[in-house]
Amino acid sequence: MTEEIRLNSSKLGTQEYWNEFYKREINNFQENEEDTGECWFDDSDAENKMIQFILDKLNEDEFPFTHEEIKFLDLGTGNGHLLFQLHEDLEEEYEGQRELKFGFTGVDYSPDSVEFSREIAAKKYPESSFSFDQVDLLAKHNNTFLLDHKQQFDILLDKGTLDAIALNQDPLPDFEGKIGMDAYADQVSQLMHSNSILLITSCNFTEEELIQIITSNKSNSLSVWGKINYPSFQFGGAKGSTICSIAFIKN
Repeated sequence: MTEEIRLNSSKLGTQEYWNEFYKREINNFQENEEDTGECWFDDSDAENKMIQFILDKLNEDEFPFTHEEIKFLDLGTGNGHLLFQLHEDLEEEYEGQRELKFGFTGVDYSPDSVEFSREIAAKKYPESSFSFDQVDLLAKHNNTFLLDHKQQFDILLDKGTLDAIALNQDPLPDFEGKIGMDAYADQVSQLMHSNSILLITSCNFTEEELIQIITSNKSNSLSVWGKINYPSFQFGGAKGSTICSIAFIKN
């Protein structure tokens, strides 16, 4: 029997915290358009490593789908930084044999996050196509986004969103009392078709814990597909890292 994984609750797991956070970020951006907000996990270079992982797989044609338009979904997009950087790097560094088109969608449950991402896109990338929507991934009923986008995305990205969800330990009535981190994978998998990839970066969980959270419920058909290597440390005979990134495939 696997051990239950739990984190302590924190204000970082509440929508109110993130609404206030992105209100400040919007004000800063309106005063200085060079201030596009914080890049999460910048100290570990996680964003660049996630993008390089995607570029390597695309350039070597290793993703398990063959269509010509690849649709990205950023889960908990925040300021959209990951999508904007991914867009720039794909334009400069995609060298694959196939001619591909890319679609970029970001979702967040904070309306202020979505407003911020849209403002940056309009001012910094007026000729590019980004879509940002306010979505509560953990809404089970009448979730228009999930209903309208079932099995539509090829590569889903999560840089710290599951971490934030796990910092709210309140049970969800619509999920028979499960907490958000235990409902997350089933909800997200609805947006994936067979062979879609979900790339998650976490600083709150070990690789083993993250795999358990995502794959323990076999009904979502998710399994490990790959991982990103980070510098590791050794302490007390145990080897580990302060961050992990794992790619899951929907079988």
